[in-house]
Amino acid sequence: MKLYDYYRSSASYRVRIALHLKNIDFETIPVDLLAGDHKNKDYKAHNPQGLVPLLVEGDNELGQSLAIMEYLDETYPEPLLVSGTALDKAYIRQMALLVACEIHPMNNPKVWKAYVGGKLGADEKQMQDWYHFWILDGLAAYEALLIKYQKAGAFTCGDTPSMADLYLIPQLYNARRFNVDLQAFSKIRAIELNAIKLDAFQKAAPEAQATAPADMPAIHGAKSPLLQPS
Repeated sequence: MKLYDYYRSSASYRVRIALHLKNIDFETIPVDLLAGDHKNKDYKAHNPQGLVPLLVEGDNELGQSLAIMEYLDETYPEPLLVSGTALDKAYIRQMALLVACEIHPMNNPKVWKAYVGGKLGADEKQMQDWYHFWILDGLAAYEALLIKYQKAGAFTCGDTPSMADLYLIPQLYNARRFNVDLQAFSKIRAIELNAIKLDAFQKAAPEAQATAPADMPAIHGAKSPLLQPS
């Protein structure tokens, strides 16, 4: 199995966690988004969208993190990322999609940087305000739903990681990278801490990837300030 991946891509981060949770051996094929590798003709022959991640198994190529996770659950069901009752499964998907559809698209670099900044002419402060607004708006809804449904334990649904957590944690990485104040979200922060203590999340962290700069600040990796004694 191969994963076309960029170390700081939150969508790739999600899939790396899934692969490590399921103990699936895979080869990482770096795609440098900053260098424009995703726009190359050779890469687009594999993924016409020009996005990461892209999962390759044999002759099969699959993009989009949600589709990849569903595929992995069907073909490598231990542990399941979407499990429980019908309501549990719907809840897990709801929480994952809250991040995937309501937060992440608004804060994708081609939106907040290339369009809001480049096309509309927003300055750095305005772009930062845009970024913070959509993360805070989405996380406020996530926290409220954790309280409403009362399904959370150590993680979003019970005491084991689900697909929802695989979407939440990379989004929190982005929030911390851009200095978003998360103090209002005590339940979310507790889930984050529980997650990054696990080996699968540590292996998947952006700063743990071979292509990450050696001086990259620790956010979720082994040297994360979140893991240090207070």
